[in-house]
Amino acid sequence: MALDSSYITCVCTANICRSPMAERLLAHALKAEDEPLRSIPVISAGVSSYEGDRASNNSILAMKKVGIDLSDHCSQSLSQEIVDRSLVIFCMTDSHKYLLHEFFHKTKAPVVLFRQFLDSPAETQVTDPYGMNLEVYENCRDNLVEAIPSCVNYIKTEILPLLK
Repeated sequence: MALDSSYITCVCTANICRSPMAERLLAHALKAEDEPLRSIPVISAGVSSYEGDRASNNSILAMKKVGIDLSDHCSQSLSQEIVDRSLVIFCMTDSHKYLLHEFFHKTKAPVVLFRQFLDSPAETQVTDPYGMNLEVYENCRDNLVEAIPSCVNYIKTEILPLLK
C-alpha cells in the first residue's frame, strides 16, 4: 500500500466525540516523530454517523484544554474506500470492531482497539461520553492520551515495516 494515498483511521459510533479526539491526539503525537511517521495523515469516521456533523461541544472544549483545536471537525461515515486506504484502523470498543468486520468483509488493514496495547490490566474500551458533562469528556480524552505512546509504538513496529 502506498503511503502517499493511505492514512491511519480512528473509528467510533457517530464520529463526533471519541474518534475525532483520538484522531487529533494521534496526529499531534505523530507530528513529533521522524519521517515517515510525521507525514502519515490521521482521519476519523463513524460506523453509524451522519455526514458533516460538528464535533460535540464538550469534545471541542476538552481538546481546547490541551491546546488542540477540534472546532473544524466534520463527521463522516466509515466507507469501503476509507477501509481500503487505511494502514491501521483504531476502534474505540469491541463493538466497533465487530461492526466494521460485519459491514466491510474485505479489510486488509489491522483492526485494533485504541487502548489495546496498554499494559494489563488497563481497560481496553473507550466508553462513549456523548451527552455527559465536560468532566466525562475530559476523562475520555485522558484515556485516549494514555494510549497514545502505545499506539505510536504499534505503528512504528507493526505498520511501518509493511510499507517498506
